[in-house]
Amino acid sequence: MSCAIELEKHGIKPLIIEKGNIVNTIYHYPTHQTFFSSSDKLEIGGVPFITEKQKPVRNQALAYYREVAERKQLRLHTYEHVTEVVKQSGKFDILTKNYFGKLSSYQAEHVIIATGYYDQPHYMNVPGENSPKVMHYFKEAHPFAGKNVMVIGGKNSAVDTTLELHKAGANITVLYRGEAYSKSIKPWILPEFGSLVRKEIVQMYFQAQVKKITDDYVYFSASGESYKIENDFVFAMTGYRPDYAFLKRIGVEVETETGRPVHDQETYETTIPGLYVAGVVAAGYNNNRIFIENGRFHGEAIAESIVNSR
Repeated sequence: MSCAIELEKHGIKPLIIEKGNIVNTIYHYPTHQTFFSSSDKLEIGGVPFITEKQKPVRNQALAYYREVAERKQLRLHTYEHVTEVVKQSGKFDILTKNYFGKLSSYQAEHVIIATGYYDQPHYMNVPGENSPKVMHYFKEAHPFAGKNVMVIGGKNSAVDTTLELHKAGANITVLYRGEAYSKSIKPWILPEFGSLVRKEIVQMYFQAQVKKITDDYVYFSASGESYKIENDFVFAMTGYRPDYAFLKRIGVEVETETGRPVHDQETYETTIPGLYVAGVVAAGYNNNRIFIENGRFHGEAIAESIVNSR
């Protein structure tokens, strides 16, 4: 959306193709998610984002970005999934499939890939991970009241999930591969989480690794010891990554070590002339490097590059 707004300032009316609803990723955040950033740092297009508290929640962000889309009259095709991007004869052919399976095609001089990473979880590749009781996304805690729930991970998503599950009355075990609490945990939630662990309300294991998941148990090791505990549900909050298969299919070169699409650091143009990356997809494995606060400014550089190339 930020890229589209910046392009419109230069008289270019781009089309946004979104495989889900408007700001689909934010929609799939936990129901009661509070943003790390203050509302002013989530603003795009010069439209003020005013909230009663400094840090907005998910529903406020959804309302804000809907308002931006309407106010800016952005061209949006929602529930339309891009399946192929092919460059030939100096232009890009974009193939899509909508919610009902209808195929469409478009042609463009420039393409911006802003697909983020939230749709591609990091899988643990352990037996039982494909069980329906294992989830890589957390929506809300109510269904898990009184259940034995394991949370795998030790960063913000895992901590937020644990706190919500505790409020609903779940019996929680947390496994984290690190030796201590992650330094990236939001400072205002760490004290509450740490207190639950110290009081053994939440059972936490550091230097932990899952070995196997069955219908009734989770098998894991921690600090050199092997464990088997009863379990009803697992939230594997193990992080996410860009859709590398899609990028490589387009022809974008990806750095093996960093996972970053190869691109100009100033213009965000890839090695394919006219094809750009924007937002966290440009960060590769290190998704703490780019987020909404700084990714929202990519559109300015990209728009300037596109205008100068004409």
